[in-house]
Amino acid sequence: MTHPSGTDTPATRRPVSPPSPSLGDVTRGRLLYGGDYNPEQWPEETWQEDVALMREAGVNLVTVGVFSWARLEPRPGARDFGWLDRVLDLLHGGGIGVCLATPTASPPPWMGARHPETLPRDETGAVVWYGSRNHFCASSPVYRDRALRITADLADRYGDHPALRLWHVNNEYGTSCWCEVTARHFRHWLRERYGDLEALNEAWGTAFWSQRYDSWEEIIPPRRAQYLVNPTQALDFRRFTSDALLECFTAERDVLAERTPHVPVTTNFMALFAGQDGWAWAEQEDVVSVDLYPDPASGTDGGAYGALVQDLTRSQAGGPWLLMEQAAGAVNWRGVNHPKPEGLMRLWSLQAVARGADGICFFQWRQSRQGSEKFHSAMLPHAGERSRVFRRVCGLGAELGALAGVTGTSVPAEAAVLHDWNSWWATLSPGRPSARPAYEEVLRAWHRALWDEHLTCDFAHPEAELDGYALVAVPHLYLLTDAALDNLAAYVRGGGTLVCGFFTGVADTDDRVREGGMDARLRRVLGIGTVHEWWPPAEGETQQLTPLGGAAAAGTLWREDFETDGAETVAAYRGGELDGRPAVTRHAFGDGTAWYLSTLPDPAALRALLARAAGEAGVRPPLPDLPAGVEAVRRGGLLFVLNHHREPAAVPLPGPATDLLTGRRYERHLPLGRYGAAVLRAEPPAPDGG
Repeated sequence: MTHPSGTDTPATRRPVSPPSPSLGDVTRGRLLYGGDYNPEQWPEETWQEDVALMREAGVNLVTVGVFSWARLEPRPGARDFGWLDRVLDLLHGGGIGVCLATPTASPPPWMGARHPETLPRDETGAVVWYGSRNHFCASSPVYRDRALRITADLADRYGDHPALRLWHVNNEYGTSCWCEVTARHFRHWLRERYGDLEALNEAWGTAFWSQRYDSWEEIIPPRRAQYLVNPTQALDFRRFTSDALLECFTAERDVLAERTPHVPVTTNFMALFAGQDGWAWAEQEDVVSVDLYPDPASGTDGGAYGALVQDLTRSQAGGPWLLMEQAAGAVNWRGVNHPKPEGLMRLWSLQAVARGADGICFFQWRQSRQGSEKFHSAMLPHAGERSRVFRRVCGLGAELGALAGVTGTSVPAEAAVLHDWNSWWATLSPGRPSARPAYEEVLRAWHRALWDEHLTCDFAHPEAELDGYALVAVPHLYLLTDAALDNLAAYVRGGGTLVCGFFTGVADTDDRVREGGMDARLRRVLGIGTVHEWWPPAEGETQQLTPLGGAAAAGTLWREDFETDGAETVAAYRGGELDGRPAVTRHAFGDGTAWYLSTLPDPAALRALLARAAGEAGVRPPLPDLPAGVEAVRRGGLLFVLNHHREPAAVPLPGPATDLLTGRRYERHLPLGRYGAAVLRAEPPAPDGG
């Protein structure tokens, strides 16, 4: 990982060694299928039945031990591995591989009781007590030491076990802490980043509100204060928290890699989560995995959201990835938890495969009868093996077995969406022109527009190489580094098509507003002169625009009063204080084209704008004339066609194709039932008269 200061962080630098193992070492030419398995919650006589039913369902990988620390180490230094020995032997005997977890996400009660300094504190200084999970301070030396000891003992005992396929470190990292131990760690991190206090004072703008620091010991985390805290201090604390958690991960990873260099290591991300710099974290993993829980009651929004997370995870991985958790039915943590209708679990699982997943796993295998997640669905629910859910699980396992050939293949994309956690973090501080534009809301709106246009896209860091993309979309990157701005300019100058959203390129890496309210380099690319003022609309207010493509259009969330300097006006504001002023512009720059959207257009208008920009850039969907709500994605030599509607759909085909899921051949039209899916292989035309 590269530290934000531009140097490698010693705690996260990977040692020089032979090439790391990969997901391909786990899949071994087949799609992975399974889920979290918690045998410690069940009497031992249940385990044999579990393995038999796993085999019936086509399960070939289970994650074991995620929350087993109190069982493995019932008191400080004690070890109880006997039950885990028997579980792994049993699974191996059934032909089921194991993703073995380090249990460090949930320290035993004895740790919090004996070492309260390991417990996190919130912004007010209040202790976050044990009794749930993820109750640890990432900066605590005691926690880190205990975590590494149990990790080393697991690796020493099971590193050569034939069932072991993958290591799973911790679970859903994301705990923040504001305690004194964290404060000392934060100060050390800041010294590494800035070198001296003058550089820190300059970066943080401490001349404002008399905040200048004269000693490192004066600096604390951004705890609860009388009014607004320093925004750059808050931004740096988010960076630090991500790095502190990453140090915990890499420390465990290195212990495992030293003992089992042949076994890949992962940790599971939460979907579109603001607590970690996912680009930096993914660089440190052998396998990138994610937990994904769209709302079954959200209609096609669930499919669109799933596609976004899958595209992001594939991009973090640079190829195939692992769906570590999803729900077989309902979850338990929404206000109302809807089960998945018939076909939806299958559809969303195949969507993940289409967008690059080489493994489909669930939380969890057998539904818990006690604890906080006893109403969270599972592959084997309370209703047992005769339930509809288990029958669906078995059916999906059989179908995934028929798709082994897709393993390891790529998903082509001609478009990229730029995303950066640092920019997201910078937007989270209050005191801006409007609190309404949520970063993830804007990101989802833009990706949804591309999804509705059936355009597969990657995600990319704003400093990444972009030359391979015909179209690059920048929904909302308030903070851009100098390197990122130069990168965007070079991309457009070299012939690329850039579509840029509002309030982008406003601040530098220290959250310092750039001269002119938008960086001059970006203004030149966009053909923009003076940015006079930001005019965000009120809650519920929309702004009419001049028609786009002959259709009425409106803007939401944001408005800007700016002048063009070479750009053509594609749409203008209509009515109000900004009447007649540009809202959407298009500018030729070098050999490329740059668009600017100074508002968030309504969904139809945003879709039309992105479709026009994509069409001009030569980006086309994989199938023409797709019905609304039907998704088509190419992976390897296959075409996945997915119907996200409750109603059947008919999809025109350019030529004959065979559905690998059913073996049926289709000539010109593919019928899809509600939540239906097909995986098509192109076939030669039938001979005349055939």
